[in-house]
Amino acid sequence: MNNNIHPCLWYDGNAKEAAAFYCSVFPNSKITTDTPMVVNFYLNGQKFMGLNGGPQYKFNPSVSFFVISESDEEINELYARLSEGGKIMMPLDKYDWSERYGFFQDKFGLAWQIMKGKYSDVNQKITPCLLFVGNNYGKAEAAVKYYASLFPQSAISGILLYQENEGEQVAGKVKHSQFILDEKVFMAMDGFGNHEFVFNEAISFVVECKNQEEIDYYWERLTANGGKESKCGWLTDPFGVSWQIVPANIGEMMSTPEKAQRLMPAIMQMRKLDIGLLERAAGEG
Repeated sequence: MNNNIHPCLWYDGNAKEAAAFYCSVFPNSKITTDTPMVVNFYLNGQKFMGLNGGPQYKFNPSVSFFVISESDEEINELYARLSEGGKIMMPLDKYDWSERYGFFQDKFGLAWQIMKGKYSDVNQKITPCLLFVGNNYGKAEAAVKYYASLFPQSAISGILLYQENEGEQVAGKVKHSQFILDEKVFMAMDGFGNHEFVFNEAISFVVECKNQEEIDYYWERLTANGGKESKCGWLTDPFGVSWQIVPANIGEMMSTPEKAQRLMPAIMQMRKLDIGLLERAAGEG
């Protein structure tokens, strides 16, 4: 297996505007697909999907995007541009864990963490970070091990736990962790205290599968032990994180308006996607 895992960001009609903004902020960035529903784009060479899904879901800090930089100048510029018109949660400043760090939501509501550090510690410019709060508080370590067991070319880079006498934090919970799923870096941590947000479908992770066997594999394992099936290839895992398990060639199957028009009714009737049925609906089977 060699899956292309990438984040999908849910918008209410302004996916193109958001993608264009992010592409203007990060170098080596471009929009590659521009349709009324889906906008695919690359930031610093990393793939993202913007989905115009409607007003149902809103971004929150349960999933943020961690940007590491060794340059004060770059950090200042990223913070200034991304935070403008947004909500500051931790202003850019010196903290115990970094000389320069800021945590905020941008004008679209997407959460970012900007930190000065060694790029070689991550080797990835933009890294999704999962915050386990509420009923999921204390489950970050189990989630990291669970994900790493499912995906190929995966590893746990490190799990740092809180120790005794670290303020209000509970010893043994995850202070920070870094792990790799199919060569993509992720981070996770436990979030102590009362939070008004949880994981939702505003941010999901797309897993592109080369055949039905792979779709079945991820679907069965991610919906087991408390996970839930949704529709159109979407599911939530036992921790409430959303995933889309899709054929790698779904873009080709929807490459023309005519194919997309034929394909969408078939997709809407499915929970787990069936490649054979989709290819026949698109006129490729």
